Formats: sequence, structure tokens, C-alpha cells
Amino acid sequence: MNIKEDLQKLVGELMEKGEIGCFIGYKKGRLAFHSPPVFIDDPHKVDRLIWDQYCIANLSKYLINEFPEGSGRIGLLLKGCDSRGLVTLMKDNQVKRENVVIVGVRCPGMKNPLAAFGAADLESVPLAEKCLSCTHPAPVIYDYLLGEETQRQMQDRFTEVEELERRSFDERYAFWSGNITRCIRCYACRNACPVCSCKDCYAEQRWVKWHGKGAMMGDNANFLLTRALHVAGRCTECGECERVCPMQLPLMAINKKLIKETQELFQSGDAGLSQDEELPLCSYSLNDPDEFL
Repeated sequence: MNIKEDLQKLVGELMEKGEIGCFIGYKKGRLAFHSPPVFIDDPHKVDRLIWDQYCIANLSKYLINEFPEGSGRIGLLLKGCDSRGLVTLMKDNQVKRENVVIVGVRCPGMKNPLAAFGAADLESVPLAEKCLSCTHPAPVIYDYLLGEETQRQMQDRFTEVEELERRSFDERYAFWSGNITRCIRCYACRNACPVCSCKDCYAEQRWVKWHGKGAMMGDNANFLLTRALHVAGRCTECGECERVCPMQLPLMAINKKLIKETQELFQSGDAGLSQDEELPLCSYSLNDPDEFL
């Protein structure tokens, strides 16, 4: 099965039939290991669409942008983790299901573009860290499905979290304070995260001033931990926050710690699997544990 050819043919047919006005997919960039997002609004340009192991960006976040009036339904290509992001956006009433046409693709795991810099052989480039512990490589929601089911050995996704938990208090403080101090508050993590879907972010409220503009330890911690709590119970583990961070902060370690804690406390499953799921910290029940009272 040639996913690239099947994708181009399918998108072309959808556009010619008027079922979609725009398609969000990937194109080949200037470098062999660069496959950035692309917006296609002309059926004669579907040959720009590609699929390879560097199509790592989560495309679901683009759906909360304002599209021109009359654009019609939006089509997009989604991997497993991306589809969970879309489900979360629909639960948050940011996207309506009837407005999108989803082309799902079974993901074999994406390669780490950073590791590809200077690599003599691109075939030897390792998978991205997030893909090593991926729990849902196939889309959980789709209208069309491409690719064949693949099997790969998965690592325990909480290995890094448990290693940090075994450290002493002073060691953990040194680890996190050292990383938090390096944050430059560019907000790239927030901008790439499909779960961070607020049109107006608390961090940029002009008059309230939750924290200062300088990249200080306290202000950085305020932002990073508040954002982590905002996505607690809703993180779909797409790893975009960590991937786009220019300082390479271990942001997924924070997210996975919260996933581990919320699943243990609330016996909840993974986020973004169903629109009908009850999300911890986002819903209320008389049966909620109240040991803290």
C-alpha cells in the first residue's frame, strides 16, 4: 500500500466532489527530515501532499484557527495521538464533528528530526521519544483510514516519571529548578498543544498580571505548572509541547506525572478516546474521592 498515492487520490476526489474546501496535511520541506504542515485548497495541488516518518506535527490544533467564510468543511490527516487531540477539542466545543473530514493513518512511529541533523544515514535515525511509549498508534476517530496495522515494542510510558520519583527531594528540586530557570517563556508549548485551546490565555491577560513578563524562576514555574494543571486529565501525550520547546525542557515528564496521578486517583482511562468519557478535574460527581477534606 502506497499511503502517499492513496492520500493524494482521496483528497483530490473529496475536493472535486466539493466535500471539503481545504485539506491540512504534510509536504516535503527543504530538508529530507523536514515534513511541515501544508494547507491545500486546490485539487490540482494535491501532489504536494506526502507521508513519511517525519510527519510529526500534530495537525488537530490548526482547526481552532479562523478559516475564511465559505471555506467549506476542512479535511485533515491524523495519526493516533493527533486524533485524540481532535476528540478533546470536540469535547471542549472548539470543533464541530460535522465540519471536519478526517483521514486517519496508522502510524508506524515518527522519527526524531533533531536526531537527524548530521546523521549519515536517515534510516538509522531513532524514533521520537513520544513514539516509544505510544498507547494508540491508530486513529480513534476517522472517516477514511489509510495504512496497514503495524506492531512495535512499546516502553513503559511512566519510566521517566518513576525514575524521578525515586530521587531525593534535593535531587528533584535541583532537576526541576535547573530546567524551569532555562525557560524563556516563548509560549511555543502552549501554541502547539491541542488541549491548550483557550482563545485568550491567562498568561497574557494584560490587566490581571498573574505573573511578570521576565523569565524569572518564580514566574516561569507559575506558567509551566499552571499550564500543566490546566491540561491535567486531558493531555493526549502527543508530545508537541516538548518537541517544539527551543530549550528542550522535559515538559512531558510533568504531563505524564499528572496522567499517572489522575489515573491512580480517579481510575480514569487515557484522554481523547471518546467524546462521551468523563474527564477527571473537568467533571463533578458525588462519588469523587474526598480524602483531602
